[in-house]
Amino acid sequence: MKAETDRFAHHPELRGKIIDPQQSYFRTFDPVDFDMRMKELGIRGPWRLTDEKREATRIDTLEGHRDEDLWVFAYGSLMWDPGFEFEDVLKAHVPGYQRAFCLKDELGARGTLEVPGLMAALDTGGECTGLAFRIAKEHLEKETEILWRREMVTGVYVPTIVHGATTQGDVKCVTFVANHKASRIRSDLTREEKVRYLATGSGVLGTSLEYIENLADHLLALEIDDPYVFSLLEKARALVGDG
Repeated sequence: MKAETDRFAHHPELRGKIIDPQQSYFRTFDPVDFDMRMKELGIRGPWRLTDEKREATRIDTLEGHRDEDLWVFAYGSLMWDPGFEFEDVLKAHVPGYQRAFCLKDELGARGTLEVPGLMAALDTGGECTGLAFRIAKEHLEKETEILWRREMVTGVYVPTIVHGATTQGDVKCVTFVANHKASRIRSDLTREEKVRYLATGSGVLGTSLEYIENLADHLLALEIDDPYVFSLLEKARALVGDG
């Protein structure tokens, strides 16, 4: 029997800060179950990719990477709730991409049509430090299917292979980059709109404020300095206090 390894060996400070994948909401998430809910929320037209289109992006992205363990770069909610089983986690720095609060949520996750929420995406330019999770190659198919159902449900991202620098060396990672062809990716949001959406958005996964608070908490635990995130959080908390 293969000896079980400590997935938090390199980052014991994350023990207890990452939701057990077996307890994750996203472990059994099925987009089909939400089709009726989207109609009830007033979402018109197709709100998600078909299973066939979503699976096609997974197959294309993983081409040539199935014979090795797969690393997944997390910059937002995957940092505390990956949903997939992983063998190891490392702090990783990815150049050429930056964390951006440009994902406007009106689909009921952390916001609605009436009161939108806001989440982070990975956009081109700058640099980003987050986490890299390693999926064992023998579990790659099952775990990436779970990951794709969560990240590629609406097509707001483009699955992309990036290079991450870690203390254990450079690793190739799959990550999910903002798709500017998607209407929910909003690079035109003003700072005031971002702060308002973060302060007021709420849905089935919780509030947008909780989202950025979780993100800031993990950045602090990893000693990652991200003035952009901390500044937005400060302003959103202030707005909630003023309200």
